[in-house]
Amino acid sequence: MPLDNNMAFKPVNIALLTVSDTRGPDEDTSGDLLAERIRAAGHKIIERAILRDDTALITARLHNWIDDENIDVVISTGGTGLTGRDVTPEALDRVKTKDIPGFGELFRWLSFASIGTSTIQSRACAVLARGTYIFALPGSNGAVKDGWDQILVHQLDNRHRPCNFVELMPRLSER
Repeated sequence: MPLDNNMAFKPVNIALLTVSDTRGPDEDTSGDLLAERIRAAGHKIIERAILRDDTALITARLHNWIDDENIDVVISTGGTGLTGRDVTPEALDRVKTKDIPGFGELFRWLSFASIGTSTIQSRACAVLARGTYIFALPGSNGAVKDGWDQILVHQLDNRHRPCNFVELMPRLSER
């Protein structure tokens, strides 16, 4: 992917959410992996949390982060499967202003190379919520690698060409 190296890199402020009924700070390998990649890319993690699979809890946390002017992007890992407890996409539906359907489509297309037709079970998705980007990745380490390394690292880099999510940030709340 081409970068315009004549431009200065602009770090993005990110909140990181792990959604899981079984993981705590010591077992959050996908959250740790994502945090390492976010920092290595030069971005800032403003807040990090682990919440159980509960739509109301997730929605409340998302509203808090959306209202925080210091947070540009929320990235979650977990809760995007098909079981009854997987409710991250439903929480995003409660806060969204607009869907970003291409994110989930591209994620599943890229994930197909890693896990084949099992990617159909993923409900990875993204929304825009009152000027804040929210990306929901599955909870596996492989999914985090696919989502960050092949999509988000590029789209959250203002130097990425021909376009990127960062350059749109000043205009996200336009009416």
